[in-house]
Amino acid sequence: MSEAAAKAVTEVGALLREWRTDPSVIGGAWEGSQFKARADALAHRALAERLAAVDGSVPVVSEEDPASLVSERPPRYWLIDPIDGTASYAHGFAGYVTQAALVVGGRPEAAAVYAPETATLFTAVRGHGARRDGLPLERCAEPPPGAGVLTDNTPEPEGIARRVRDRFGYRGYLESGSISLKLCRIAEGAAHLFVKDVPVRDWDVAAPALVLEEVGGSVTRLDGAAFGYRGSYEHTGLVGAADPATGRAVSRWLAL
Repeated sequence: MSEAAAKAVTEVGALLREWRTDPSVIGGAWEGSQFKARADALAHRALAERLAAVDGSVPVVSEEDPASLVSERPPRYWLIDPIDGTASYAHGFAGYVTQAALVVGGRPEAAAVYAPETATLFTAVRGHGARRDGLPLERCAEPPPGAGVLTDNTPEPEGIARRVRDRFGYRGYLESGSISLKLCRIAEGAAHLFVKDVPVRDWDVAAPALVLEEVGGSVTRLDGAAFGYRGSYEHTGLVGAADPATGRAVSRWLAL
């Protein structure tokens, strides 16, 4: 299933690059804090069809298919985000991905995240580690004080990212794109901490969280609770950390 997910997201990523030259595909509008484009629906259809062809008994749950979100979650299903970072995709930036996670019994068991503009593929299987482009990722390591790298999607840290940087002494900063891509950048060692205080959804998190957790990092909600992949799909914020102890410290500090 992990190989099937990797193949599916890679193929859909290639399609996204092709579609990007068509103004009618990248055009869209903001819906609250999310930018929606025609490409979202096209990518959903392409990814869902590929995963359904692997095993038609495994349903696909996606934000682009509202009907899949209204019933109780299946015991085993694909949770997909056809484009994580639609605004980046539509406005000519590289910071978007397409991704899928196989969720079994309320937790991701296999995942694939593909960044089309850099042709970078992250995969993970629970208990078997994570890979980037087929090569095993090393275990995360927390850097010495003052040497850490914070990541977010603005040119310079703003809001909660700036507060966390100043409090925890993360002097390095990496501008990155989608939520998933930032978590994967931590998994590969390019960054060490990502904190967000806006609504996030399970399909944003499931695949990259497994990648990061399989190399020893952690992904929690802003309050430090685990993502349970049950009930509501939406949560307030997240903390992604190379060092779980740092992640817990950030959550405790934000709760004060």
